[in-house]
Amino acid sequence: MDSLSDRFLRSIPGLKGVAGVLVSDERRLMFTANRGENTVSTFAAGSEEELMRLSVGIRPNGLAFDPSLGLLLVANVGDSSVRNSSTVSLVDVGQKAVIGTVELPGRPRWAVHDGPTAAFYVNIADPPLIVRIDAKNPLGIRKAYEVPAKGPHGLDLDPRGRHLFCACDGGELVAVDVDSGEVRLVGEVSGAPDVVFFNAALSHVYVAVGVPGVIDVFDARRMKLLETVPTEKGAHTLAIDQQKNKVYAFLPATHRAAVYQDE
Repeated sequence: MDSLSDRFLRSIPGLKGVAGVLVSDERRLMFTANRGENTVSTFAAGSEEELMRLSVGIRPNGLAFDPSLGLLLVANVGDSSVRNSSTVSLVDVGQKAVIGTVELPGRPRWAVHDGPTAAFYVNIADPPLIVRIDAKNPLGIRKAYEVPAKGPHGLDLDPRGRHLFCACDGGELVAVDVDSGEVRLVGEVSGAPDVVFFNAALSHVYVAVGVPGVIDVFDARRMKLLETVPTEKGAHTLAIDQQKNKVYAFLPATHRAAVYQDE
């Protein structure tokens, strides 16, 4: 997708069941979690040359990356019939190798990285938690924050305000202060949510809700709902252009992408 012209350019073939995509501007890399084959791929951003494909855990989903260490965290949903299969895989991108695995207390959804604390944060559907794994010593869970809502799902970070924003299946958006651990309710969302993105320039939080098919826009400073933007039923995946304040909602029923220009 070309965000200057809002035009579709091309697709990347040969990826089975992509569940998560992440771009590192610092390293000029793109990562995909290929849930259909339990692998993760690394591409050169822009040229889409595949640099690496590695086997990770069962049903990889959320991705987070520490550009200073070249460390990629892959949140693996797992299989309910396979004991202790909900894990995170730690991938050294430079070595092109999985260097560690951490068992999780439940099925993970999404993950983010925080530079100031050199930590990864991963949300867990059940029990409802957000867990912290230190990037420099990723041997286990360092801390866990209890989420007072059912089914933590989408997750993003306000690095300046020091809040994690987590949208939950129960229909709530909650904020967790990563320094104090304080948890507060931001507001109700329009249904069971999926992807969450934080816009640093505007301090807005975007929550994709597939049913009825909307984006709920919250003000992160005032912790309140600003507006609800209609998309299409089943539209639960977003992308954001932080420089132009554009939000893209992918519409699976009509094979389009809706563009929301925030101000």
